[in-house]
Amino acid sequence: MTFKGALRGVKSSAATTVVLGAAAIAVIGHSPASADTLRDAFAQVYATNPSLTGARAGLRASDEDVVIARAKGLPAINGTATYNEFLRSSQFNTIAPRRSIGGGVSGSLPIFQGGQVRNSIKAADARVLAGRASLQGTESDIFTATVAAYMDVIRDTAIVDLNGGNVRVLETNLQASKDRFQVGDLTRTDVAQSDARLALAKSQLEAAQAQLDASRQEYMRIVGKFPDNLAPPPPLPPLPASPDDAVDVAVANNPQLEAARQSSRAADYDIGTARAQRLPRISAFGQGNYVDYVGTLGGGGLFTGNLPQTDKTATAGVQATVPLYQGGEPGARVRQAQARKSQALEQTTAVERQIIAEARTAFSRYQASLGVIQSSETAVSANELALEGVRAEQSVGTRNVLDVLNAEQELLNSRVTLTSARRDAYVAGFALVAAMGRAQAKDLGLDGGALYDPVANYKRVRGKVFDWTADSKPMPIATSTRKQPSVSAVVPLAPVTGDTK
Repeated sequence: MTFKGALRGVKSSAATTVVLGAAAIAVIGHSPASADTLRDAFAQVYATNPSLTGARAGLRASDEDVVIARAKGLPAINGTATYNEFLRSSQFNTIAPRRSIGGGVSGSLPIFQGGQVRNSIKAADARVLAGRASLQGTESDIFTATVAAYMDVIRDTAIVDLNGGNVRVLETNLQASKDRFQVGDLTRTDVAQSDARLALAKSQLEAAQAQLDASRQEYMRIVGKFPDNLAPPPPLPPLPASPDDAVDVAVANNPQLEAARQSSRAADYDIGTARAQRLPRISAFGQGNYVDYVGTLGGGGLFTGNLPQTDKTATAGVQATVPLYQGGEPGARVRQAQARKSQALEQTTAVERQIIAEARTAFSRYQASLGVIQSSETAVSANELALEGVRAEQSVGTRNVLDVLNAEQELLNSRVTLTSARRDAYVAGFALVAAMGRAQAKDLGLDGGALYDPVANYKRVRGKVFDWTADSKPMPIATSTRKQPSVSAVVPLAPVTGDTK
């Protein structure tokens, strides 16, 4: 079963078995019918996480860079309007007007810009592709954080339950020790040992409750809602058999590496844009003007009635500009662009190294967690048997109270280790999936509703040439957690009396 299919098929009415690669691992705990699923958490994050919605807005801003770059190669038209009052004219100018009203229109059309516009558009397009890949990487990072937060809550809930059960067992042990002390079957030392172990267990329970609170708050920060009876997660997809296989898939598919490659490609076009500043530029232009002297041309003199009171002019032509010397700026910009291309190449290598390290580390952690799970399961079984034997031996006087307390603590420790290892294995497995570029929304079965399409906005804005277009007023999409409940797992415990009399 694929991860997408597993997410869709998860039922929250009963516990399931989580399959991590080749190993079957029992899920931590059980969940009631009203439980939230991992798919629910993914859907909530996809719709309302501010890091993700902000990344989408950033990509939409990058889409506009293509329109801005293309605008430099399109016609530019300007209009002017003037009103003049001629307050004083030369005494020898007998036809000077007293006022005038005029207007004009001018336009220019770039014909050749040395490749600057073409390269700027290509660079902007490459950065849009880099932005789309970065958005996919953001999705992977957010979903990986969601899995970690989800599994942290499940783990810490189970650990609280384990410690709570241990406290109840030790309370029973303490009462039994007191009763046996009263009849002379145990010493005051035995009661004190039970008392001390109970106090330690209560402190461990309170620490576990505080950790559960922290995990719940982290979950609410990422997902946007309080975790409510989380269901067991679905099986992970089949994972690679070796770290080399994982690296091959990651290098081919990881979105962050693709973003670095596209940024490097954009840097190539930036060099062409810089070189264009040294080349000739040709443009066509046209201009028309109209002036109305409102009957004042001639100054009211002898020739006023014989002079036209309006004037119209029009010019058109082609202009070529050949840069001869610009103070060394074009050369500096070319060298600067080349240095940034070098930086982009190195950044691509750095990202590739990071992806390789992440894939290998996740694979190693996953395999190590599977080993810890296997060992911990053996330890739990052995400690359960050992505790049963120690209790039986205490009942016939061959073991003391401390032996029983130590056996109970060993069992608790092994159960906590097993619970943590199950969490670690699942999180490491999903991190490996993310490193291989297979943890985006389309991979997680979230296509029951409309997915965000980054290409749609690009197509919407790319052909716009009207100066007065705008989108609706920006409004927040991500949800606030201010009104979410603050339910604490910390429950005040009754103090340990320490009374052994």
